[in-house]
Amino acid sequence: MKIASWNINGVKARIETAIAWLKEADPDMACFQEIKSVDENFPKEAFEELGYHVYTHGQKGFNGVAILSKRPAEELNIRLPGDENDEQARYIEIVVAGDSTPVRVGCLYLPNGNPLGTEKFPYKLAWMQRLIAHAKQSLEKEEAFMLVGDYNVIPMPQDAKNPEAWVGDALFQPESRGYFRELKNLGFTDALRAGNDNDGVYTFWDYQAGAWQRDNGIRIDHLLLSPEATDRMIHVDIDKHVRGWEKPSDHVPIWVQLRS
Repeated sequence: MKIASWNINGVKARIETAIAWLKEADPDMACFQEIKSVDENFPKEAFEELGYHVYTHGQKGFNGVAILSKRPAEELNIRLPGDENDEQARYIEIVVAGDSTPVRVGCLYLPNGNPLGTEKFPYKLAWMQRLIAHAKQSLEKEEAFMLVGDYNVIPMPQDAKNPEAWVGDALFQPESRGYFRELKNLGFTDALRAGNDNDGVYTFWDYQAGAWQRDNGIRIDHLLLSPEATDRMIHVDIDKHVRGWEKPSDHVPIWVQLRS
């Protein structure tokens, strides 16, 4: 089972790119972030024609997450628990049948948190605390469980081409990185780092200042796997070449292959 994550940065603006990538990569499940579309306007028919069941949690103009799955969802959960007043569309979770045991996948678009000194950074940290609480409960199920998406966290200096440029950014604050470590230390495996601990491994290149051309990237899209999912991991990779396509997102897909 191939499970991918991609911040698509606007599904309508990127529909042709998304379809081309899905045909090339052929994931069993694709988790999109920042779809920037309400549910009723999401172009689900284009993806259904490729054989996917489509599940969305959208929001007009901002945020939004979606999961495309070749296997139908046996369970669907929308919104991250812990704050009934949070109206931002940032989390969706499904359970599908594997060949032997179920697979639970949470697709998340973690708050950016910038600029520092505004209410956006405390919101980011509170959201991360809620994610940790939800992850603790989910791990108790002892399922193959994955939390995938755009975390808006640069975990380590090696995850940025120029880490000193991010010192004043919410993505690289000690608090953000600390909560990411706390989440991972619940028992998750950072799938990409388990398969590739090299420097220069990035998932995001800004549109500005020739970042892509100079490979001035950061790694902020992550696949966190429970012990049960880690035991089934075969391969993990980044589809870096997609960033060089016409009308690209500023992120690229990241994926993991599991024994189903």
